[in-house]
Amino acid sequence: MVLTSVGKMRALQKKTSGIRNICILAHVDHGKTTLADCLISSNGIISSRLAGKLRYLDSREDEQIRGITMKSSAISLHFEKGGEEYLINLIDSPGHVDFSSEVSTAVRLCDGCIIVVDAVEGVCPQTQAVLRQAWLENIRPVLVINKIDRLIVELKFTPQEAYLHLKNILEQVNAVTGTLFTSKVLEERAEKETESESISDSAPGDQIYDWSAGLEDTDDSHLYFSPDYGNVVFASAIDGWGFGIEHFAKLYSQKIGIKPAVLLKTLWGDYYLNTKAKKIMKGDQSKGKKPLFVQLVLDNIWSLYESVMKRDKEKIEKIVTSLGLKIGARESRHADPKVHLNAICSQWLPISEAVLSMVCNKLPSPLDITAERVERLMCVGARTFDSLPPETQELKSAFMKCSSEGTAPVIVFISKMFAVDAKALPHNKPRPLTQEEIAQRREIARRRHVEKLAANQGKELSEKPPSENTSEVSTGDTKGEEQQLNNQTEIMTSKAMKQEADNKESFIAFARVFSGVVQRGQKIFVLGPKYDPAEALHKLSSQCSAADDLPLVPHMTCCTLENLYLLMGRELEDLEEVPAGNVLGIGGLQDFVLKSATLSTSPACPPFTPLNFEATPIVRVAVEPKHPSDMPQLVRGMKLLNQADPCVQVLIQETGEHVLVTAGEVHLQRCLDDLKERFAKIEISVSAPIIPFRETITRPPKVDMVNEEIGKQQKVAVIHQTKEDQNKIPEGVEVDSDGLITISTPNKHATLSVRAVPLPEEVTRLLEENSDLIRTMEQLNTSLNEDKKTHEINQKTIDRIKEFKQKLEQSLQGRKWRNAVDQIWSFGPRKCGPNILLYRFEGYKKSVWQCLENAVKEASKYRDFDNSIISGFQLATLSGPMCEEPLMGVCFTVEKWEMTKVGEVLSASSQDSGEYDALEHEQNEDTASLRSSYMAAGCSEDKHQDSDQSVPRSPEKTSKHKAEVLLADCYGPFSGQLIATMKEACRYALQAKPQRLMAAMYTCEIMATAEVLGRVYAVLSKREGRVLQEEMKEGTDVFIIKAVLPVAESFGFADEIRKRTSGLASPQLVFSHWEIILSDPFWVPTTEEEYLHFGEKADSENQARKYMNAVRKRKGLYVEEKIVEHAEKQRTLSRNK
Repeated sequence: MVLTSVGKMRALQKKTSGIRNICILAHVDHGKTTLADCLISSNGIISSRLAGKLRYLDSREDEQIRGITMKSSAISLHFEKGGEEYLINLIDSPGHVDFSSEVSTAVRLCDGCIIVVDAVEGVCPQTQAVLRQAWLENIRPVLVINKIDRLIVELKFTPQEAYLHLKNILEQVNAVTGTLFTSKVLEERAEKETESESISDSAPGDQIYDWSAGLEDTDDSHLYFSPDYGNVVFASAIDGWGFGIEHFAKLYSQKIGIKPAVLLKTLWGDYYLNTKAKKIMKGDQSKGKKPLFVQLVLDNIWSLYESVMKRDKEKIEKIVTSLGLKIGARESRHADPKVHLNAICSQWLPISEAVLSMVCNKLPSPLDITAERVERLMCVGARTFDSLPPETQELKSAFMKCSSEGTAPVIVFISKMFAVDAKALPHNKPRPLTQEEIAQRREIARRRHVEKLAANQGKELSEKPPSENTSEVSTGDTKGEEQQLNNQTEIMTSKAMKQEADNKESFIAFARVFSGVVQRGQKIFVLGPKYDPAEALHKLSSQCSAADDLPLVPHMTCCTLENLYLLMGRELEDLEEVPAGNVLGIGGLQDFVLKSATLSTSPACPPFTPLNFEATPIVRVAVEPKHPSDMPQLVRGMKLLNQADPCVQVLIQETGEHVLVTAGEVHLQRCLDDLKERFAKIEISVSAPIIPFRETITRPPKVDMVNEEIGKQQKVAVIHQTKEDQNKIPEGVEVDSDGLITISTPNKHATLSVRAVPLPEEVTRLLEENSDLIRTMEQLNTSLNEDKKTHEINQKTIDRIKEFKQKLEQSLQGRKWRNAVDQIWSFGPRKCGPNILLYRFEGYKKSVWQCLENAVKEASKYRDFDNSIISGFQLATLSGPMCEEPLMGVCFTVEKWEMTKVGEVLSASSQDSGEYDALEHEQNEDTASLRSSYMAAGCSEDKHQDSDQSVPRSPEKTSKHKAEVLLADCYGPFSGQLIATMKEACRYALQAKPQRLMAAMYTCEIMATAEVLGRVYAVLSKREGRVLQEEMKEGTDVFIIKAVLPVAESFGFADEIRKRTSGLASPQLVFSHWEIILSDPFWVPTTEEEYLHFGEKADSENQARKYMNAVRKRKGLYVEEKIVEHAEKQRTLSRNK
């Protein structure tokens, strides 16, 4: 096909009904980029011979070396079918689990997607993940079953076996879609039921609950993949062929004389051809006949492969002539039969024709966007569409129309920013010279040549005996030299400037226009993810534009669109304007957009729902420059890297370390390479991975380390008295037998009793899953306490909070947890973590469920200092006693809080001076500011009292004043003392219980053949992995192993597995959960049995202790270990003779 011009593309962009925005999604190595190559070659951008070998959309060097895609890249293709012209914006996405964030950015901009499945491997974990992502974004999928040639060449299946195998794969894919659909229907039905219950409280009766009722009525036929529906293509991208069954239906309808519509329905399924009656009959298997698909389709492909592989020239010629193809002599004589095969197949069944016609027929254009998808995009967080301002709701029609009229509001979504070398931008590219410029350059060159000849002649003259004009010649020479010097310096400076421009990375926004026409140089609003149109519309009118002088609105800025680009894989083309429904690149936004944003000309536009990433960033490393003078470059480079990668996180820790948080090893490697070579361009040194742990407590164990029941041993001989137990708790702290800690503040004015209890597992999980909801609750409570008029609390949020409370009550049952849910004082760390603080003392009432009850805080003697207790709890949960890591799954109960008279007087006085408002909205861990506010409070009181000197003081007042001065002078403000005391109390309460470390765990899926299974198990067990299940994939000799593996042991795991199995097994690691390490990090033998079993030193490897000491060392904390045991030289028994 001829290369399509940019002008043609611009014309096609204006016809919205002919646009298809699609992305290719699949598991790693299932053939996405090869398929993209085949589609690109149909436009003449690359040669069809190179399709599959070039991997055109993998433009990075490391992508080519590793052979995997690491970033999503877009290209626009032109396709003509039945007189209709289409513009296909194709986005190729990565399949590796580390780069699943790139898939999210691609999916958001598309209306449809091609799911590619390997015919041998079938549905893999990442296939399920991409199907789920496509489902969540409401985009329609079509299926390509790729690598069918492997069934013929590698597995050597017969056509009948291949048919059954393909049928099985289709069923697997449909099962995943069915699961997603079922869960959605049941959710909707549950919502409807709760609504109807709230409307009509019907009389209680015996109701029969039928869970399948909603499923029976819902039509789901359009969701599934079926060849007769036309949304499945069978292909081999590397050999350049692919077909949908409609191709064969047309072909055979002429030969057999059966209508194409009938053939279309019967070519896939249990039908066979009765040759005598020339009829299609049902029930092929029961009669032992070949199914139609095998007889008419697969047999032909198999025989073609067989004859080419065996080089049966006569048969090949017969096939080629019967198909009416023209094969060049070069291909037919080629040493590699695959080349010959490719030449025949790509003409007979061109894959680009099959896939692109399926895309145009089955996938929607931007005009067909569903109302459900629009509402989902416009509603951020828990907000419902109905709760949005009316001006915002009106924009829904603009989305649905997708119109390119001048009056339509412009709405653009940027899903990511990507870095491009400045040389690649269209205005920096070398352009071909015009005829005039060539003539001009020729003239300049001729003039230079003449001048050179003249100069040479002048030199010859000067070498002759001196004449009268010597002085003139010399002056002329010096002038010439000066001019030459000036020219050289000019060239040098221009070169330096050019080099600087070349080194610069330009950021381009990867975006899609949802409404209106985007024009170059247009002024537009940039809306951040936290922008609220309801707030902005109070300050601005809905008709205002970005060009006006406007008041400051939070999370909203104005910018000018400098450049618009057509994305063509590795190339970029300039555009003047882009109508609705197109994917484009926007230049000049790097100062306004960090990772993703919404652009609009209307301030009523809401920010789009944030992208949902499948992978959690978990792998951390600290980065520093080799030469400290390069620090500013590193900081700048980290900023650029953060902008260029949707998933990476860049932090500066309290220790001052610059930390990169990435999704996995491959992702980490790519980020470090980018930092070194593109963004910072300096030598950097990288720390060993920083592995996150959590600290927790457990119930006291029933058995000891040798499985003897504790307390039932025959002889308890305490060999070692653990040093930790002696040093753990200092004087002045009382410890109860069941772990209740009682501690007083340094000035003895308040006493706290705190107990720590482990939370049930399901509660911890519930708190983790609902951290965003807890954060929302905290914000609502704060605004209630500050008497802010919050906009009406959303009913949906209230329902979610009620449901969360109900689930907590169900999980926390039993005598120990009676009324616990109502007594929750705070969550932590950061007020939304998986730990709970309860209050169980009289005379106080405050609840995290304030937003449900709308209760105002009661006045009590504890009121002014309760925030100090909460802050102490937040600090304690943020860094535990074992190795300063956050706590998880711990419940602290404050059982007693006594304040002496002075403390009460203090609180009363602060009530009088009305300071408690300032205390209310203190932030989580900001204890420094908290202390300073109390200091300020103390000073203001002193001033206030000094100013009233003329008034005679009562003895009570003077004593109170003295007490305050005393408090402030000795120990600092009372609130600060409470924070420190609470923190210490929590730490001692933890140490009174059996402490454990929690490790982050990966789920690991490995596909391996039977012969390397043993080696896979060996690597897993060496790295503390635990196999959960192992199953054989039907019809193949491949096993799927599911295991869990600690993140701490995962570095180099993928490489080791590949080395040990000669590349036959490759793992997929995804962060899953936190798991308690069973061994006690402080364990030493105490009974005789343990002593006999483990020896006196008990120096066998203690995994938890090893991890704990490693973290302590990294953080510069004290580690108890012997460096040298016996510092004596070893002597041999026999003397040297």
